[in-house]
Amino acid sequence: MGSTFPRHSRCLGLVDREAERAVLYELTEAVRSGESRAVVLRGEAGVGKTALLDHLVEQATGCQVFRVTGMQSEMELAYAGLHLLCSPIQRYGIRLPPPQGKALEVAFGLSDGLVPDRFRVGLAVLGLLSEVAAERPLICVVDDYQWLDRASAEVLGFVARRLAADAVGLVFGTRVTGQDELAGIRQLVVGGLGEEHARTLLERTQTGPLDNRVRDQLIAESDGNPLALLELPRSLPHAQLAGGFGLPFPEPLADRIEESFARQLQTLPADSRSLLLVASADPAADQNLVWKVAECLGVPRLAGQAAVESGLMEIGARLRFRHPLLRSVTYRSAAPVDRRDVHRAFAEAVDPVEDADRRAWHLAQAAEGPDDQVAADLEASADRARARGGLAAAAAFLHRAALLTADSALRAERLLAAASANVQAGVFPTAHDCLAAAAAAAEPLDEMQLARVDLTRAQIVFASGQDGEAPQLLLDAAQQLQRLDPSLARDTFLSAWMAALFAEFPVGERWLSKVSQGARSMSPSPTTDGTRELVLDALSLLITDGPAAAAGRLRAIVEVFTADDLDPEDDLRFGWFAQAAASAVWDERAWLDMLRRQAQLGRETGILDHQPIVLSALGTASAWIGDFAAAATLATEQEVLCEATGVQIASFGAMCLAALRGDAASALPIITETVARFTEQRMGVAVVYAHWMAAVLYNGLGRYEEAQTAAECAAGPNPGPYVSTWALPELIEAAVRAGDIPAAERALAFLAASTQAGGTDFALGIEARCRALITVGAAAESFHVEAIDRLSRTLMRLECARARLLYGEWLRREGRRTDARAQLRLAYETLADIGAEAFAERARRELQATGEKARSRTADDVEILTDQEALIARLAAEGRTNPEIGMQLFISARTVEWHLRKVFGKLGVASRRELPAVLAPPGVASGV
Repeated sequence: MGSTFPRHSRCLGLVDREAERAVLYELTEAVRSGESRAVVLRGEAGVGKTALLDHLVEQATGCQVFRVTGMQSEMELAYAGLHLLCSPIQRYGIRLPPPQGKALEVAFGLSDGLVPDRFRVGLAVLGLLSEVAAERPLICVVDDYQWLDRASAEVLGFVARRLAADAVGLVFGTRVTGQDELAGIRQLVVGGLGEEHARTLLERTQTGPLDNRVRDQLIAESDGNPLALLELPRSLPHAQLAGGFGLPFPEPLADRIEESFARQLQTLPADSRSLLLVASADPAADQNLVWKVAECLGVPRLAGQAAVESGLMEIGARLRFRHPLLRSVTYRSAAPVDRRDVHRAFAEAVDPVEDADRRAWHLAQAAEGPDDQVAADLEASADRARARGGLAAAAAFLHRAALLTADSALRAERLLAAASANVQAGVFPTAHDCLAAAAAAAEPLDEMQLARVDLTRAQIVFASGQDGEAPQLLLDAAQQLQRLDPSLARDTFLSAWMAALFAEFPVGERWLSKVSQGARSMSPSPTTDGTRELVLDALSLLITDGPAAAAGRLRAIVEVFTADDLDPEDDLRFGWFAQAAASAVWDERAWLDMLRRQAQLGRETGILDHQPIVLSALGTASAWIGDFAAAATLATEQEVLCEATGVQIASFGAMCLAALRGDAASALPIITETVARFTEQRMGVAVVYAHWMAAVLYNGLGRYEEAQTAAECAAGPNPGPYVSTWALPELIEAAVRAGDIPAAERALAFLAASTQAGGTDFALGIEARCRALITVGAAAESFHVEAIDRLSRTLMRLECARARLLYGEWLRREGRRTDARAQLRLAYETLADIGAEAFAERARRELQATGEKARSRTADDVEILTDQEALIARLAAEGRTNPEIGMQLFISARTVEWHLRKVFGKLGVASRRELPAVLAPPGVASGV
């Protein structure tokens, strides 16, 4: 890594580029004024991105400027580019929250510790830049971003998207299009020069005569690429440039530029070419190491003089090439034996302890064939990279180790390990290649290896969001592993169960049933550690034998995961499944507690695999109990997390809130888009959820036929657990109001199977409310009273208020207006306080029909806040510090303070101590 060789365009001044310079000027001015900006300069090699970055650096007066350049190499050292960028400011790390500071130290190899999550490393870098910028505006320039190590690229892309109220500018130069790490950042495409400006550049740089026809052909052939305009004439004799003869350019532009570089290299003395080869073999090596290697090879220091005089290289802290293409041409044009000699010299020159990874890589490049010792060294390097969070680097080391492994079985093992590391790193095409190579390495693979191949392929499908295919593949892998590795088989069955839950549609393939039947076929484990077994057994029994058969085991899970002595490791590994058990038995208190704990674990540990789903489930639960403020903050947190991590799931939180509020204008577009998008992606849970929310919305609005249709889509002909079952109360209410009593009775039979097994006040209260709707006379009233009594003992304020609404409607129809007023008044007040406006309006209209007028409520003052501000205000009201809020929302502590100043002004408060009174919804003990 290092700064880039000065270009001719820098020496001569930029030609044209007015639009690009205006964007960079705007960025610099914004940073100077205390705002953050990020921009990506994108274009082909030689188009002038680095010249623009040079211009930016020159005119960024009053700003600190840090610069790093990616270097093309087969060697990947995790966080190498990021370390180089941050090395001048590492002293500011003491100001970071301890978890972030520690993550940065481990990532940079400065201390040992738990593997740092890349988002925690990203937060640490964001905080580091924020601290530096607090003293003086900061601009970070990253050139040749496409060649950064993957870990550094991911973190810098994350930081650029999370900049907010800090005086920090991030500017990237890259060739590659479609890089996910830079998605969402302003893109500026840098193209070739126009004909007039290309002519100007040629005239400025040519010292001899240039025939007009030759000039016009150069401009046409180069398509205005400045590097081509500068380099192509270098490889041509002066007589040909001046003579006016046509120039033969049959090759593609990139090939012609490389050919020009190769010709220039051939004019150098042999020692100078050797020195350039040394510099090209390890782009990250500093000058001292390059000279040490050159000395080992017998290359004198005078060899650098000819290279510098030719303009091909500059000697500074590092030996820098005029253009990165020249580096690759230098390396590829050398004889293989010369390249191996250089790598062998590097391996001898580096410190075998302090720089063991670089040494192992160079030894690998020097190897002429399989070498078991070098392969073992590379495997050790992979372990070190993994410990620092560099999964892509670990995969690269393992892949190279496999290629140097003589034993076919061991080579297959290392390729399988490389495939797994690539899956964890999200590099799925390379993972597929490693699996194919493993299959070819050892023919045939043994049973366990074949099972691991199938498991890895299934994990690729699941991790890449192909939910429709994942259940079958994971099920197949789990069944293969049953005899070979029962513990891994059970973990795989749990993964398959989760994939099936997400993919399940009310109509069609019943993946949950297939997976659960497969899991039930496993023999009991002889081990005494039964948490995994307990969870898998209970959840699979729920599907195969129904809620009544599974209730006892589901409650046992709840008991284990609500105990004070719960093993933290079990909570991390199986907590998501435990909350599913709590919701299956309608234990809303345990469900909320587990979800809150899971969400907090994700925030504290940085393990975010399930965090978007956990936040959406917690948001649903919070809205269901009537805490719309908490649900709104969780919906915003989910959106922030998905934006930061690139995970794409349905907007569950926003959909739920809009439906419960009765906001059709907001809810229906989300519902429609969710059904269309996730039907195509075969993610059934999102589609079922959207239909459930549509039923809730339409019941609130009194559009009962539409509510019945939506609820039937959610429940299907044979409702499964969770969302399908939760839609049944909506189906029953809608069907009764639409006059379809048989449909309501069928739905009640399915609902009762679940609620009777649950046996909680929540479950039996919902069942009683539904029975009241299809019952007449005194029996109906008895069920109405039971529903209110039971639900009033739960956290479910919203469901209790809806029970009062239904009871009040029944009483009014029975002609008991005075009794009806009492229930409808309580229903209206609660629903209005919660914010369930459509249901509140239903209660208000019913109340008016009894002869009592009710005034419509006005919106709460908190609604003047943006979603982000409301979330930050709520977290501050709960006592979270600015760094804690920043960690949760992936922003810097200074950005949190900036948002809070705006919140105070909007709410008319002077400090965070006043926030609880302003924000707390009436009658709700919130927790997110």
